[in-house]
Amino acid sequence: MRTRYSAWNLLAAARQGHSDWAPAWREAEPKPRYDVIVIGGGGHGLATAYYLAANHGVKNVAVLEAGWIGGGNTGRNTTIVRSNYLYPESARLYDFSLRQYEQLSKTLNFNIMFSQRGVLTLAHSRHDLDAQSRWANAMLCNGIDAELLDAHEVQALEPRLNVGADARFPILGGFIQRRAGSARHDAVAWGYARGASALGVDIVQSCAVTGFLKQGDTVVGVVTKRGDVRGEIHADKVALAVAGHSSVLAGLAGFQLPVTSYALQAMVSEPVKPVLNTVTLSPSLGAYWSQSDKGELVMGGALDHFPSYAQRGSFDVMQHVVAATVEMFPSLGRLRLLRQWAGIVDVVQDSSPIIGATPVPGLFINCGWGTGGFKAIPVGGWTLAHLLATGRDHELAEPFQLQRFHTGRLIDEAAAAGIAH
Repeated sequence: MRTRYSAWNLLAAARQGHSDWAPAWREAEPKPRYDVIVIGGGGHGLATAYYLAANHGVKNVAVLEAGWIGGGNTGRNTTIVRSNYLYPESARLYDFSLRQYEQLSKTLNFNIMFSQRGVLTLAHSRHDLDAQSRWANAMLCNGIDAELLDAHEVQALEPRLNVGADARFPILGGFIQRRAGSARHDAVAWGYARGASALGVDIVQSCAVTGFLKQGDTVVGVVTKRGDVRGEIHADKVALAVAGHSSVLAGLAGFQLPVTSYALQAMVSEPVKPVLNTVTLSPSLGAYWSQSDKGELVMGGALDHFPSYAQRGSFDVMQHVVAATVEMFPSLGRLRLLRQWAGIVDVVQDSSPIIGATPVPGLFINCGWGTGGFKAIPVGGWTLAHLLATGRDHELAEPFQLQRFHTGRLIDEAAAAGIAH
């Protein structure tokens, strides 16, 4: 059976009617015991399992997913990858992730369709220009590319923007991170699943975790609707990578997280020929736009500001995003909406992630990415795998421990950069 993707294998397999390709990953049944169990079969959980096996040789690993691979937030986002953050701790974390994305197709032998088209942030006022100058220069000080633009340069990049004299939100300039862009969300999940499975990791779908096994205060496994007769699967270590359901699983384990779950919605239009050159963001309007590889206009906005576990959004936010789209891109006003969806995001007070040990021995967590989880998949998996394999926090993850909420050493990226996350 063919396992490696290449132009030669594609041509050779055509002679057999493409009937000799191996499945992308094995459909595994849970074993009684593992070295590590990762709960959550989204991008972060799959990346954690992959890097445990690839970087540390820990291959007796199970990924337990309640639904199907990539069916949660990994498949319910707008696929933007960037590292335009202000604080040094955040900049190091997200730029490491961006550098991994730049080589991920080669690493995984799976095309994730990473398009470095650039992320363009618009300025609509003198205040915006001053804030973005500070922001871009902080990025440069952190060793991350950033380029300030005037109004003419913005118009040259995105000619369809409303730059008329009577525009309600005049465009005075902006800045761009040219290395940023977007990737195919399901390809990222499938690539990590394929890579992890090839290294011996068990990927178990339709396997919801309903509780934790404990010896004293230490977690030693999980209870599921699969596994042995009692649904028990034992492990030396258990990791949570379940995004908006992090507080639910933490409650089952007996501790509380400073996490609130909200719905973050997005929508796409009917497909059209290429009309957008970049990922464009307007912090003042609270909306952003890009174009998918299928030609759909991808639109997103702010959170629904009430706690929810529903994978759908409110009409109020949809109306706001559509209004912003028509204002900024008048020529797209007659496009029809094709579909709308929402993911459940895990928001922490300082809009920065939590990567590390929990108060419960034997249980570790990767959560709190808020609206920025997709861009952080490689670094989230890399740093959590390092902790699980070595017992030590990765240097990139050291500022993002739970204890910062006791010490007050918060990394308030939302207040610093003026963006949700």
